[in-house]
Amino acid sequence: MHKTTEGTIAIIIPFILWGLFPIYWKSLEHINPTQLLAHRIVWSFIFVVLLLTASRQWKKSVSIITTYSDTRVFIATSFLIGVNWLTYIWAVNSDQIVEASLGYFINPLVNVFLGIVSLRERLNRWQVFSVLLASFGLIFLTWKLGRVPWIALILAFTLGTYGLLRKIVIANSMTGLFIETAILTPFALTYLINLSLNGANAFDLVDLKTDFLLIGSGLITAVTLLLFVHGARRLRYSTVGFLQYIIPTLKLLLGVFLYEEPFTRTHTISFGFVWTAILIYLTSSVFVGKEPSA
Repeated sequence: MHKTTEGTIAIIIPFILWGLFPIYWKSLEHINPTQLLAHRIVWSFIFVVLLLTASRQWKKSVSIITTYSDTRVFIATSFLIGVNWLTYIWAVNSDQIVEASLGYFINPLVNVFLGIVSLRERLNRWQVFSVLLASFGLIFLTWKLGRVPWIALILAFTLGTYGLLRKIVIANSMTGLFIETAILTPFALTYLINLSLNGANAFDLVDLKTDFLLIGSGLITAVTLLLFVHGARRLRYSTVGFLQYIIPTLKLLLGVFLYEEPFTRTHTISFGFVWTAILIYLTSSVFVGKEPSA
């Protein structure tokens, strides 16, 4: 399979799953977001360990861990992904899915900017026009909100910076995720043990369905992040950014139609600009020039 095709498939699958993730977190809204984050980290670590064992990649992981420069980068990515996860879980379970979707609409523009500035990627004139068009739609939407959308900004910039750092670091997706969850797990596990000692750990108190959902959060997280990093390393980061609009679109649809959050005429106009920009960008990528290897 061609490198670009493989990367596109690997990127689209986690984007769809992330777009549908509000359904998953809504089913766990009876649990504190911080506790949900801790469970997600611990169970993700467990599943990554199992995957590393099955694929016999422990030697490579140990080699990366002993490389100081890479370890420093992973400390940063661990912090970024932890903040992103917590913010998103809190947003979903406090009925702010629409604003969370705005964050994921902004995020691809952050990716495009980082790709140009840090990786020296170049856009043709139609792609530049598409970026400006999407920017106009997002600025218009933000202005109409009448306030600074902190949830959206945190989600956009933490995920954008995380993706960039993981693209440039010397480590495959599974090894990288192992290091990140290994860094976060001691803190998360200490927190959960303390909850158990005080009779407040949901895993001990609720029901079997909740236990399975908590465990499943780790499995889904591990699989989707592995696919995301695998795909991002095979595509231009600016292209990854625009494909990422799949996530907020699905989130928006869930927020409006399933959870009945407000969707105004302003949203319709703004998202129309964004989707037009996506169409122009992707069409330009296909007909003006082939996707270069990353």
